[in-house]
Amino acid sequence: MFVFCRLNFYAIEMTDWKKNIDLNRLPKHIAIIMDGNGRWAKQQGHLRVFGHENGVKSVRDITEGCVELGVKNLTLYAFSTENWSRPKEEVDFLMSLLITTLKGEIDTFNKNGIRLHAIGNLKSLPAKCYDELHDTMEKTKTNKRLNLILALSYSSYWEITEATKQIALDFKNNKIKEEEITPDLISKHLNTAPFPNPELMIRTSGEHRLSNYLLWQLAYAEFYFTDVLWPDFRKPHLADAIYDFQNRERRFGKTSEQIAAEQTQ
Repeated sequence: MFVFCRLNFYAIEMTDWKKNIDLNRLPKHIAIIMDGNGRWAKQQGHLRVFGHENGVKSVRDITEGCVELGVKNLTLYAFSTENWSRPKEEVDFLMSLLITTLKGEIDTFNKNGIRLHAIGNLKSLPAKCYDELHDTMEKTKTNKRLNLILALSYSSYWEITEATKQIALDFKNNKIKEEEITPDLISKHLNTAPFPNPELMIRTSGEHRLSNYLLWQLAYAEFYFTDVLWPDFRKPHLADAIYDFQNRERRFGKTSEQIAAEQTQ
């Protein structure tokens, strides 16, 4: 579900929350499933939209944290294709939130070197949302400090299906040969083609599933699940996830001995 906010950045400085992180071994790309807004709101005795409103604080904190650390790519699962089936009032609220917040973020993005991107079936968004989104992306396209990627009206089933259609059309039109259809070619037809695959995927709220999110891209990612609900997720929780990532052995099908030998070369 979509959550966003006005970002408030401070000078980059080492603070306790990141003292255990090796800044030389950061994941190049972090993907997050921001889960738990509705449950958090119910715990407070409020409607679900109250959770979305408070979830914006976490978006601010985590985006700020990624900039401070030097993480180059952050993808947030903001609104899935399945979320369209939620109550109309909630969907309308989220779309309205998208419009109003993007209008106020351009100066902040440009000041802090953040380039906004979006993946998903963007044409299914309301016209005002679509226009505001593209206006913000256009006005931040020269920024290079952080790629902030919103997955909007997104699902892996949709993305892979669309990629398959395009590859089939290219094959039909003799633009590619059968032997040229490789995993690399498929990756180049996905929405995420401009970015490296996520190395770390974080999901909040205690759920242990991917919910149709970046299924192709997360093939070799490290997964980090936490019981913390999204509105309570802050920089120290991000640090815990990155620290956990940095203490895992990533083998990519090789043995531990092979990895150790490569590291000594």
